[in-house]
Amino acid sequence: MTATAVDKNEGTGGVVTEAARRRTFAVISHPDAGKSTLTEALALHAAAITSAGAVHGKGERRGVTSDWMEMEQARGISITSAALRIEYDDCVLNLLDTPGHADFSEDTYRVLAAVDCAIMLLDSAKGLEAQTLKLFDVCRNRRTPVITFVNKWDRPGREPLELLDEIEQRIGLRPTPLNWPVGIAGDFRGLVDRATGGYTKFHRTPGGATRAQEEHLTREQAAEVEQQAWADTVDELDLIEEIGANYDEASFRSGHSTPVLFGAALPNFGVGALLDTLVRLAPAPADQPDAKGGTREIGSPFSGQVFKMQANMDKAHRDRMAFVRVCSGQFERGMVLTHAATGRPFATKYSQAVFGSERSTIDTAYPGDVIALVNAQALRVGDTLYEGPKVEFPPIPSFAPENFMVARAKDSGRYKQFRRGIEQLDSEGVVQVLVSDVRGEQAPVLAAVGPLQFDVVKHRMEQEFNAPIELSTLDYNVARRTTPESAPKIHGLSGAEVLTRRQDSELLALIHNKWRLRVIERDHPDLVLEALLAGGVEEES
Repeated sequence: MTATAVDKNEGTGGVVTEAARRRTFAVISHPDAGKSTLTEALALHAAAITSAGAVHGKGERRGVTSDWMEMEQARGISITSAALRIEYDDCVLNLLDTPGHADFSEDTYRVLAAVDCAIMLLDSAKGLEAQTLKLFDVCRNRRTPVITFVNKWDRPGREPLELLDEIEQRIGLRPTPLNWPVGIAGDFRGLVDRATGGYTKFHRTPGGATRAQEEHLTREQAAEVEQQAWADTVDELDLIEEIGANYDEASFRSGHSTPVLFGAALPNFGVGALLDTLVRLAPAPADQPDAKGGTREIGSPFSGQVFKMQANMDKAHRDRMAFVRVCSGQFERGMVLTHAATGRPFATKYSQAVFGSERSTIDTAYPGDVIALVNAQALRVGDTLYEGPKVEFPPIPSFAPENFMVARAKDSGRYKQFRRGIEQLDSEGVVQVLVSDVRGEQAPVLAAVGPLQFDVVKHRMEQEFNAPIELSTLDYNVARRTTPESAPKIHGLSGAEVLTRRQDSELLALIHNKWRLRVIERDHPDLVLEALLAGGVEEES
């Protein structure tokens, strides 16, 4: 065997070993379930930060590491996804926090394309909500394993058995509790580990800013300290054992069951158990399917896919950053990659790891890691970068928009800034930009999942591009894909209009509402009106 072959094999083995240490996951849920708070708590328990930024009340949440945008800090909601890299227990955790508000679902769907596992938060009082159900559907469709964390057990809520039953009945995932709360919701005493039978009692720290104090008790000590609460817990555990709700790896990996843990992120109760579960159960990166039906093996030369674009994270540097999930091979800063969409070289001199809004230079990365490439004007969401044999990964589907507005520059003298800003927000995926022959380039149509996306556009156009805009609503809430043959006929119908999507030149038919759509489909069965895909899940008719 030649020296070159030996080196290559050793390198491949090193990549596989490093990939096995990675856990790449997203935190997803309904709004206000506590995602950003949990993100802080996980980082705190992994010793990545010294104190949690979340405090009581959304209006006071000014220090949350993952909420770095000015609008996020002002409104107390997550608007854009954030990437946090944490080292814990000889593993590298790549944590992608996502927006919870339904108006920003498209950013969440793109993140789900870049993870190997998801943590789904449930509010102990509310259980499964509309956005939670939609996200579960996407995870199931993408075969992404889901770990469920029942949050806010320190507040009044529902019975734990009732929540488990709701998970199984409404989404078809078999819940398999790994731990069980002692004390009803609102009177949270501690957690029993089902595997060991050990009991951990929690004690609060001021404001939940530091790790909660833990007291480990034997079953006999727990019975003496907790009395009736312990007796009730034992009865519930016996019932769970009888019905066989035990963890099964094959069922979890295939997306048929979900391990369930209980806790409270704000006071940091049960967060350590969630971290340990991620390390132990979440899948490591695996070979990735490519666009041609083959696979890119983990040990192959470097490849990665852009899943998010973000500009102006640092006001001092008006840069544009591409977040890339490493799919195979070893990344080394400075390597020259090939941009699959154009065949052109792409230099990676400026590569960074991102912790919220904080940056640090990253020299190497492995499958599962997320790298941020600076000054990535040529890249778009879904693009593939590679070294060695060519590969291209399947595109990340666009979300079906339901809100449409016409944008115009308030100052016609700043049209160049207006056009540059609209093009950049389109390429980042903040909104989809559509163009019609009637309105022209000076009045593009912005298409979004929810109206809050337009607030982000207005804010960024004014603050970043110094090009304030006026928005006027279009009376459409349904979008369908069509063809050049059908477009002229649709355009002539009442309550419909055809526009071109700027990024890919695809034709979209906008229709007033679903009732008008049904009438058009009934009266003109020859017209092509295809439903769009929402993150891999077909939009409901």
